[in-house]
Amino acid sequence: MTVLTKKEIQDLESIRNVHCISIYMPTHQKGEEVLQQEDAKMLKNHLKEVKNKLEREPLGNREIAELIAPIQELIHDGEFWRHQSNGLALFLTNGIVKMYSLPIPFESFNHVANSLYLTPLLPFFTGDESFFLLWLQLEKVKLYKNTRYSSAEVYIENIIPSRIEERVGYDFEQKSLQFRSQQEGHGAATFHGHEEADRDRKNEIGRYFSALDRGLMTLIQNENKPLIIACQDYLFPIYQKVNTFKYLLADHISLDPTEMDVSKLRELAWDKLSPVFDKERLEKIDNFKKFDGTARTSSNIEQILPAAIQGKIDTLFVQKNEDIWGIYEPEKYSVRVDKELLPSNVSLLNKVAMKTFLNGGKVYLMEKEDMPNAFSKINALYRY
Repeated sequence: MTVLTKKEIQDLESIRNVHCISIYMPTHQKGEEVLQQEDAKMLKNHLKEVKNKLEREPLGNREIAELIAPIQELIHDGEFWRHQSNGLALFLTNGIVKMYSLPIPFESFNHVANSLYLTPLLPFFTGDESFFLLWLQLEKVKLYKNTRYSSAEVYIENIIPSRIEERVGYDFEQKSLQFRSQQEGHGAATFHGHEEADRDRKNEIGRYFSALDRGLMTLIQNENKPLIIACQDYLFPIYQKVNTFKYLLADHISLDPTEMDVSKLRELAWDKLSPVFDKERLEKIDNFKKFDGTARTSSNIEQILPAAIQGKIDTLFVQKNEDIWGIYEPEKYSVRVDKELLPSNVSLLNKVAMKTFLNGGKVYLMEKEDMPNAFSKINALYRY
C-alpha cells in the first residue's frame, strides 16, 4: 500500500491516459465480512462493471484482461484482505497501479475515463486538523499528536517526571495503596473519607501535574492546537487547576486506567473535538451566504473552474454523488458542459475540486440540503 500525501494526489491528478480506472469501496478489518470474503466479492463485481465499460471502447478481450490483471490478482490474495482499514481506493492505467487503504468508509463506486477520479479522497485531507491528546495516569503519561485519521506519539520522557513518585516522594506509593484499599469495590477513585488525607493527596497530585505542565509547555506552548486529556474522572479537575495551556479542552475523555487503545482514544477525542473543527466550515458557509450574488462567490461551473486553476478559490462546496461532465479549454479559459460522460470529456467537478485542493483551498463534500446554495451542485467562495 502507498501512503497518501498531497504530493501523491498531485501526481495522480497529472495522469492522462485513454483508459484510467478508479475504484472505491468500503472494507472491513474483522468480523463476518472478512471471513466470508465480502470485500473480495465486491471488488470482483467492480471489475465486472469496469470490463463492461471498457468493452464499449475499441478494446479487445485480451487488451482488457491485460489492463485489469493487477487488480484481478487481488481478488484471491487472502493476505491483502487481512490488512485493510475502512476503505480501499484503487487506481489503474497502463503501467501504473496505486492502492490506498484508508480510514474512510468510501461509498462503492468505479469510474473509467481519460483521467483518474480523485474527489472521494479529499475528506482524508479535510479532516487533517491536528490536536494533542494527553494520556494521563499517575504512573505513566503519553502525548500524541493526532488528526482525525492518524496518531503519532510525541517523545516527552526527557521533559517530564516519568511517574509521580519522582516528583512528590516515594512515600506517595504507600499512601496510594492505602487509599485504593479504602476505595476497593467502589470503582474509580474519588476523594472522600478522611478529609485531611484526601486534601494532602490532591495537593501531591497537583504538584506532580504542575511539573508535567511545565515540561509540556517547553514543547507545545506556542502551538495553537487543542489539547484533550484522557484520564480517570477524578484526575481531570486537578490537572485543570494547574494547567497553563490556553487551548486545553474543557471536557475530557473518561478513561479506565487499564485501557490504552490509541485508535479508540483518537476516535473518542475526535467526537469531542469535531464541533471545534467544524466551526471553520460553518463560518465559510456563513460567508458564502453573506456574499452570495457578489463577486466573492459563484455557483457557476463555467466561472468556478478557471478560478480554481488560477488559485482564486478559498473554499469549494461540492454536492456528494453528483457530477458535471464536459471539457475545459485552457487557451480560452472556457468550459463546455455536456449531458453525460463521453470518451472525449472529463468530470468537471473532479477537476475543479482537485485544482482547488492543490492550490491550497478547502474542499467540502456535502449533502444537497447542506450546500450553501442548494440549487447548484457546486459553490465557490473566492479569496479576497
